[in-house]
Amino acid sequence: MSIYILLSILFMISSIVGLWKIFEKAGQKGWYILIPFYNFYIWLKIIKKPLWWYIFIIIPFINVFTLLLMVVEVDKCFKKNGLGAQALSVLFPFAYLPYLGFSNKEQYTHPDKLKVVKKSGYREWADAIIFAVIAATIIRTFFIEAYTIPTSSMEKTLLIGDFLFVSKINYGPKIPNTPLAFPFVHHTLPLTKDTKSYLEWINLPYYRFPGLQKIKNYDVVVFNYPDGDTLTKEFQSNESYYALVRKVAMQYAYNENGDFKKYTQDKAYKASVMQNAKEYVKQNFHVIARPVDKRENFIKRCIAIPGDSLKIVNKVIYLNGKAMPFPKESEFLYKVKTDGQLISNSVFKKYDITDGRRNLDGQPTPSQVFSTYFYFTDNSYQVSLTQSVAEKLKSVPGITGVEPMIQNQPDIDVFPYDTNVVKWNIDNYGSIWIPKKGATIALTEKNVIIYRRCIEIFEGNKFEVKGDKIFINGSPATTYTFKMDYYWMMGDNRHNSADSRYWGFVPEDHIVGKAMFVWLSLDPNRGLFEGKIRWSKMFRLVK
Repeated sequence: MSIYILLSILFMISSIVGLWKIFEKAGQKGWYILIPFYNFYIWLKIIKKPLWWYIFIIIPFINVFTLLLMVVEVDKCFKKNGLGAQALSVLFPFAYLPYLGFSNKEQYTHPDKLKVVKKSGYREWADAIIFAVIAATIIRTFFIEAYTIPTSSMEKTLLIGDFLFVSKINYGPKIPNTPLAFPFVHHTLPLTKDTKSYLEWINLPYYRFPGLQKIKNYDVVVFNYPDGDTLTKEFQSNESYYALVRKVAMQYAYNENGDFKKYTQDKAYKASVMQNAKEYVKQNFHVIARPVDKRENFIKRCIAIPGDSLKIVNKVIYLNGKAMPFPKESEFLYKVKTDGQLISNSVFKKYDITDGRRNLDGQPTPSQVFSTYFYFTDNSYQVSLTQSVAEKLKSVPGITGVEPMIQNQPDIDVFPYDTNVVKWNIDNYGSIWIPKKGATIALTEKNVIIYRRCIEIFEGNKFEVKGDKIFINGSPATTYTFKMDYYWMMGDNRHNSADSRYWGFVPEDHIVGKAMFVWLSLDPNRGLFEGKIRWSKMFRLVK
């Protein structure tokens, strides 16, 4: 039994015992609290609230807020009208209710006999604000939350400036790991650069309520950035601590040898370089750590679910040996050749091309946001296009060719960062198996580099490699059984997306919710009267 479930049971028992004594003080039989459904009827009777409150008691998650209101009404029956006392009862009902029930000094008064308490204007405002904060917090924690798309990794499915709602109940809302936090912000306090918005005095283990569905292949999912457990204040989630260490190590290896051959093939040398890189990063940057629920929120498409085998061949994804269709609005990098003349901005606007293009002098064209990965060469543009737009561009005057770009060389920047063991890149990747809860794998020299982070970091085991032997929690291990489900996420803008190809698996405890509905779409590169509101992109379902 997890500590979370154990504490929940203890708190529930304590609250029930307190209410037993409160029922008795109110002239009811204490054991009524043990009768399902009838107990709430008696409770509403004691605080003299209408039976229609019962509707909210039986609605999941809303009932939490309703029960807290009922606790406040109990406070009033014991003449506890102060903001401090009521706040304590809401925050710690498992302690406050027993106090009211067992204390001889505290006596119950029926609501009809209570004097009318006139609240000051300050108190009225305080009550309203607290009510709104608690209600909104419950809604965004357990039901639905609003998000904004900050990058082009999901174009054209989702655009920079899209505002959307993400459902927490589809996959089941999870209990916050750090419940003591400033409301309505994520990990940093407003108007500060790096001040934490949360306290880690209480750090709850992972627990998820049952959801309406399981994650399916091709769902668009919001999740906590799995590489974001360790970062630097300087780069935040733009470059994780691990990515920064690898970059420093490769730079060191290149400066020393002029190439990466020794770095990729000599394990001892690589380990030494990595250790030096870690020390350099620790000395020159401010390294920080974040709990799961405070890691950056990412949004991608779930390509593979637990137990799937995934392989990418020339951009085509194969799941369990079957070729999968591209998402309808997915983009890839194309080389658009011209006869030497610039393509007019009207063409880019007509075909809604917004990512990756460069003009002849290598500078971004006006009013556009560009990826730093793509460069203009040889009278050609390198741009992200959907397949349909790529076909249409072939007939545009001045364009002499539109060719898909495919990476073929091994890429040391893709997960698991070892071209000596796997010769993968973003367009030709795998085969890789997605871990499934309860599944057991044999540990080999090749797959250890793939699954080590799952075993060591995400599932909290001590992992060591000594010679040709693997030790987990101090014991020799030849197999491992996974404790969680994992997922493989990729952006629809396949050549401009930092996704599982770069940082690996997404554990189930990082899943936040399902992207459902875009309610507003604003073009960040246009003024209010220049087409800033993308009317055609509003009020659409995310598919």
